[in-house]
Amino acid sequence: MNVHATGPSLVAGKPKVGMISLGCAKNLVDAEIMLGSVLQHGMEITSDSEEADVLVVNTCAFIDSAKEESIDAILDAHLQRGLGKKPGQKLIVSGCMSQRFSREMRESLPEVDAFVGLDQVAEMGAIVRGVLSTESLPGSNFVTDRPTYIPNYDTPRFRLTPAHSAYLKIAEGCNHPCSFCVIPQMRGRHRSRPPESVLSEIRALVAEGVKEINLISQDTTYYGMDLWAAKAGPRQPVDSSRGPTLAALLREIQEIDGDFWVRLLYTHPAHWSSELIETIAECDKVARYIDMPLQHIDETMLGRMRRETSRAHIEDLIDELRAGIPGLALRTTFIVGFPGETEEAFESLLEFIERTRFERLGVFKYSQEDGSRAAKMPEQLSGRIKNQRFRRAMTVQQRIAREMAEEKVGRELRLLVDQPLVARTEADAPDVDARVILSQPAAVGEFIRRRITGSRGYDLLA
Repeated sequence: MNVHATGPSLVAGKPKVGMISLGCAKNLVDAEIMLGSVLQHGMEITSDSEEADVLVVNTCAFIDSAKEESIDAILDAHLQRGLGKKPGQKLIVSGCMSQRFSREMRESLPEVDAFVGLDQVAEMGAIVRGVLSTESLPGSNFVTDRPTYIPNYDTPRFRLTPAHSAYLKIAEGCNHPCSFCVIPQMRGRHRSRPPESVLSEIRALVAEGVKEINLISQDTTYYGMDLWAAKAGPRQPVDSSRGPTLAALLREIQEIDGDFWVRLLYTHPAHWSSELIETIAECDKVARYIDMPLQHIDETMLGRMRRETSRAHIEDLIDELRAGIPGLALRTTFIVGFPGETEEAFESLLEFIERTRFERLGVFKYSQEDGSRAAKMPEQLSGRIKNQRFRRAMTVQQRIAREMAEEKVGRELRLLVDQPLVARTEADAPDVDARVILSQPAAVGEFIRRRITGSRGYDLLA
């Protein structure tokens, strides 16, 4: 996601701050908090980078392509500054790449005026003030080693999403040991927000007219477990009497007045429970949509990836989810080309995709991340093999997606309108899933019911 902030009308004489935000929805929430802090400190937000007194590049460092995009954005911002379009413009780098590589970047990118980490997102206004004054030296590094920050319901935010849809971060950090991932090194240990903080923010969003609230964290199913006196293991049943759980949170959300969807993103197969499945089935405000990245299904690959689940556990869980939540749409992602992935292991994954028929599915080519366990593994595969396997997996899923779209023709579905002629079903999350193209315009931000008349690629026609 590449977001250029748009803001209120600009007031002459006030410092103007522009932002380019890259990466996932979790990074987007950080961007919104930074911009909220900017407004709180009496500055203005501009969508025109050329007129910004300070330009912030909010970076992503999840995979190699994201890091390359972040570096390109930083260098391009400096190049534009060097062209003299905004003499004296300051450049700040924030986000995951800054958190992880600020020391190295300070040496290799002397053009940057300040590096900001994840603990400083709510302090951006004060940092910008300092960068504009003589208080900060070029290349100032505000990054702390182990992030502990988590937003609260009253944390100022300037939302960058459409008025009717919002992301809400219920936790930060991650405790999982996945061998391909360095997110725990960047974002720290898992830390949940108190339930009342989450509920207060949802009430405020609904009062503003928000119709879709997307709950996010590195693992939403781990929500509350860090607040227990004794933590449950990945195979133990979740007992809500031990402390806050996602199931208990969803039941409280269900009681909030208003007409809205709550959508679960980034769940982990290790922490699902019968209680959570029953809760979703009984709460009509929770979208019949589960985002659960599985990464692979071959037993050997799951072990090498350190996914904390077995093939049998995943298959049983999918059966339980589909049986327990009628009309459920399952979204997942897989990694192909992981070190040691044999042709047999990949064929096993293809067979699983074909048989399970996920409603939504994405495929990533393995990225060798420095600092991860997998980066040091033998049997690294070539780019040619990764590309080939990516194409084969996506070809299977594209056919499945077409068939599923055709099955919806003739049905009347409830839709949320994103643009006058574009909407989404309950089975489609913003930014990553399919759309519904409308033949007649509808009011943006409202729920409507329309009959599906056809399909076009992944999208439906209504």
